[in-house]
Amino acid sequence: MKMVDICNKEITEREAVAEGEIYMKPSTVLAVKEGKTPKGDVLTAAKIAGIAAAKETPFLIPLCHAIPIDYIDVEFNLKENSIAIKTVVKGKAKTGVEMEALTACAVAALTIYDMCKPLDKEIVISNIRLIKKSGGKSGTYIRNE
Repeated sequence: MKMVDICNKEITEREAVAEGEIYMKPSTVLAVKEGKTPKGDVLTAAKIAGIAAAKETPFLIPLCHAIPIDYIDVEFNLKENSIAIKTVVKGKAKTGVEMEALTACAVAALTIYDMCKPLDKEIVISNIRLIKKSGGKSGTYIRNE
């Protein structure tokens, strides 16, 4: 086992977009929307958690490079029985920011779960996946869905 050698790679602009869903009862989504959950503002807490998680990725994922991150965003789309999460991470580095985007998405979903669990014991986190990545030798990847 070893960390991938990126010494001879060029620094390029990198971007990654990840998405995931968290399914819950419609009444739980409504409580999130109306700010009526026991722990407070769910989406603000989840956004901050996602951003913090992206910055801490190399400490959470073994052998993941510590790279400079220039931009992180976490967006939510509330639906009838779910909340869609989208994360965007950008930076200039020798390796990609996919793990940072995926980690941000996962931790944002876990934060929503934690803050909503008093209202709903059947919450399901699902389908966390890379949607797009750009930069580096392998170029651009866009998921076909």
